[in-house]
Amino acid sequence: MDSPRGRIDLMNGLEHGAIELTDTVVAHFDRCLGCMACVTACPSGVRYDLLIESTRAKVEASHPRAPVDRLWRELIFALFPYPARLRALALPLFFFVNSGLQSLLRASGLLRLLPPRVRQLEAMAPAPTLADMRSSLPAFTAARAPKRGTVALVAGCVQRVFFPNVNAATVRVLAAEGFDVLVPAGQGCCGALSLHAGRAPEAERFAEALIARFGDLRALDAVIINAAGCGSTLKQYAELIPGQAAAQFAAKVKDVNEFLAGIEPLAPRGSLPLRVAYHDACHLAHAQRIREQPRALLCGIPDLELVEIPDGDQCCGSAGVYNLLEPESAAEIGARKAANVRSVAPDVLASANPGCSLQIASLLGGEAGGILTAHPIELLDASIRGMYDAREPADKSS
Repeated sequence: MDSPRGRIDLMNGLEHGAIELTDTVVAHFDRCLGCMACVTACPSGVRYDLLIESTRAKVEASHPRAPVDRLWRELIFALFPYPARLRALALPLFFFVNSGLQSLLRASGLLRLLPPRVRQLEAMAPAPTLADMRSSLPAFTAARAPKRGTVALVAGCVQRVFFPNVNAATVRVLAAEGFDVLVPAGQGCCGALSLHAGRAPEAERFAEALIARFGDLRALDAVIINAAGCGSTLKQYAELIPGQAAAQFAAKVKDVNEFLAGIEPLAPRGSLPLRVAYHDACHLAHAQRIREQPRALLCGIPDLELVEIPDGDQCCGSAGVYNLLEPESAAEIGARKAANVRSVAPDVLASANPGCSLQIASLLGGEAGGILTAHPIELLDASIRGMYDAREPADKSS
């Protein structure tokens, strides 16, 4: 019952009244990663992604969860989809990590007394810097090469607050490749976390608000996203929300790897003598079928050695908020991924999803076991900036 086919049988039984929505049945749906590997593998093209999302929506609408479980889920969804709340959390988190309190707590052994979900949250907590907390994106960035279009960036939630350099690198690379870049003000969550967890009405509200922030799309060549989980949801907007606006928005969405791999590069690339292992984020490889594009961009960087991770397209256990809801299972899955990463001894682990980066880094050990983590766009940005800095030493503004 924990296989895709088994869960589909359960869905069929619920639909026809053969079984009831008990705690046991719900547990089978809860244990699904939502990694969408079954969608890639299915020879019949069954849309398991839509089936599990609609089933989880039924569970959340009609199944009463235990009070502690319900409270934990409400806490997660009162925090993670809201960039302003995450930013407010960044300062106490900065002091927690940098004051030595986190190290003291870990050394004391007190963490073992906490519930597994709380331990998992602590283990994954990013270490924001003061620069991260002060960072912001310009509303408009002009093309640095001969202009060939205009794009707009979806800034994200976790990405915006805890991985701001990914957004900054995305803007710089797009500008270097000849695109004006817009970042519409007042953006909120895209609804991805809510949709994948069965909170469909909440996801729809987030989606409608985001579409409204982007306004008229006719002047845009693309709406760019650099987080895999968000990208798969943005491309689903036409299925999530009826109406022309959602369909037009979804049709414009491009993952940044997908977009850049589809154009002729203009910006010169500088040498990056690094050994890089690329991790296939599930919602990029399986949900969006984007595999070769990130690899092509990385292989275009001089002196960069791209190495493949054994079983590289298997999930890392992050899966949205899965690792915060099913920490034991996520840790087992993630340990396998971390071991496979270590086996190829990379300098850098490249991942196109912030949740994957946090999950794998937490399992690699302190300071990520000596392995840096980065988004592919950050590596591409470093390569391009190296060339610009060499050619224009007086211009350090970018």
